[in-house]
Amino acid sequence: MSSPEQELLLGRIAVHHKLISMDQLVEATLQQGKEGPERRLGDIFVENGWITQDQLQKLLEIQKDLLAKHRQAQAAAGRGAGAPAPATATGPAVKATSPAAAQSTVPAARQARAAPVAASGSSSASGRRTAPSSAAPEPAAPPGGLPASEQMAPPEPGTTWPTLAPRSKGLDTLLMKAVQLKASDIHVHAGAPIKMRISGRLIEAGGAPAAGAAGEQLLLQVLTEEQRRHFEDQGEIDFAYTIPDVGRFRANIYRQLRGVDGTFRLIPPAPPSLEDLGLPSTLAKLTNHHQGMVLVTGPAGCGKSTTLAALLNIINEERRDHILTIEDPIECLHPSKRCVVNQRQVGRHTESFARALRAALREDPDVIAIGELRDLETISLAITAAETGHLVLATLHTNNSIRTINRVLGVFPPDQQPQIRTMLSESLRAIISQRLIPTADGKGRVAALEVLICNKAVANLIREDKTFQVRSVLQTGGAQGMCLLDHSLASLLKAGTISRDEALRNCEETKRFAA
Repeated sequence: MSSPEQELLLGRIAVHHKLISMDQLVEATLQQGKEGPERRLGDIFVENGWITQDQLQKLLEIQKDLLAKHRQAQAAAGRGAGAPAPATATGPAVKATSPAAAQSTVPAARQARAAPVAASGSSSASGRRTAPSSAAPEPAAPPGGLPASEQMAPPEPGTTWPTLAPRSKGLDTLLMKAVQLKASDIHVHAGAPIKMRISGRLIEAGGAPAAGAAGEQLLLQVLTEEQRRHFEDQGEIDFAYTIPDVGRFRANIYRQLRGVDGTFRLIPPAPPSLEDLGLPSTLAKLTNHHQGMVLVTGPAGCGKSTTLAALLNIINEERRDHILTIEDPIECLHPSKRCVVNQRQVGRHTESFARALRAALREDPDVIAIGELRDLETISLAITAAETGHLVLATLHTNNSIRTINRVLGVFPPDQQPQIRTMLSESLRAIISQRLIPTADGKGRVAALEVLICNKAVANLIREDKTFQVRSVLQTGGAQGMCLLDHSLASLLKAGTISRDEALRNCEETKRFAA
C-alpha cells in the first residue's frame, strides 16, 4: 500500500499533466478519506472515468522514477558529507519521501523521460477525451531562504531539501477543500466543528468536531521540530504552510482554554494585480515614488497584505530596484523579475521588525515593505528610512486616514511629537484605507476604499496638528485621486453591488445612508 505522501504525489503528477483537474483531485481525496487509507487514488481516478488504466500505469512509472531519483540525490548528498542519507521526520529517507521533496527532481525528470503519459488524443473509460499533457518546463523557484515545506515550486538544480515535518493528510484534505470552496480562512477549534470563512461569513465545514487530542494532533503534525519547540515554549506560533500545487496558507496555532486551536488564511499563489483585486488602476501611480511612505490600513482581514503585494508586484515588473520585505510570516512569494527581491521573516531570518529595519539601511534597498507597523521603534525606523531616500510600504491596523495619522503620532512621547509631525508631513505620500464588504448577492466581497494623497495642504495640516481638517481635503480632492470611504460605499450602493445594511454597518456618517 502506498504511503499518503506518495498518494498525494501521484495526484499532483496527474494534475500537472492535465489528466485531471484540481477539483477532481480534491473530490478523489475526500472519497479516499471516507473509504479508508487502503483505497488508492489511482483506482478512484480510473473508476470515475477520468483516466484510463494505461494512463494510470504511466503515472505510476513517472512517480517511481521521481522517487528513485530523489533517493539517489539524498544518498549522494549523504556520501558527499561522509554520512548516510539523513532520516526525515517520518522515517528513513528511502522509505518516507515527502511529496514536496520529491518535486525537487521534477524538472530533470521531465527532460529525461522517454515515455511521457499518452494523454493527447486519448479517451477515458467513459468516452470523454482527456486534455493533452504539457511538456513545457516550469521555472525554478528563486532562492528565498524558505524551508522546503513552504516552497511553491521546485528549487534550483542541486538544492538540498531540509528535513520536513510529517504532512497531515487530514489537514491537507481540509485545506484543499477550502481552496475549492474559495474560503478565505479555515478555523480548527478544539471541541467545536471545523469552520470556514466564505464571503466574509463563518460556516460549518461539516464532519465531526476536531476535539481534544485528535484536533491537537491534526494541527501539530504540520510543524517542524523547531516550530514545535517554539510552540511548546510560547504557546502560539505564526508560520506559513504550503501544499504544493494547491495553495499557500498563513497559519497561527495557539493554546486556549479547551485545547489547541489553529487558523489558516489562504494566500494567493502569485502576487495579484490591482485588477484581480477590483482596485482602481490609479493606485498604481503610488509606485512611481522613489522615496517616502505609503501606508495600507484597515481592520484585520480586510486584504491589506494582498494590496501591498499587488503594489510590490508593479514595482517588481516596472523598475530595476532592490526590494526588501520584512514579514511575519512571509506571505506572497515575489520572484525577482526586473527587481532583485529579498524576503525576510521575523523569527526565522531576523529577531524583530526593528532589528531588520536597522540592518536594512546597510543593505542598499530602494524599496522596503514592512508587514506591519507594530510599535514605537518600528514606526520610528520606518519614518527614518522614508526620510533617507527609500520608498517604504507598510500596513497598519487603523480604520481611516485620520486615525492612521493620529496612531503614528500617538505612539511617540509628547515631547517628541512636534518633531515627528514635521518628519511625517515630509515623508508621507499616501494612505490607502480599505474594507472588504460582502456583496448584495452573497457570492463574494468587494473593497471599499478611502484614499488620502499627501499634498501640500495635507502636509501643512499634519505639521500644525490639525488632522481633524483632513476630512475636508478628502472631500474636495477627487481630482487628485482622493476618496472618502463614505463616497466609495455610496458608489457601491448605487451600483447595487452592496446592500444598504452593509453600507450602514461600515460608513462613517450614517445620515448619508439612512433610508
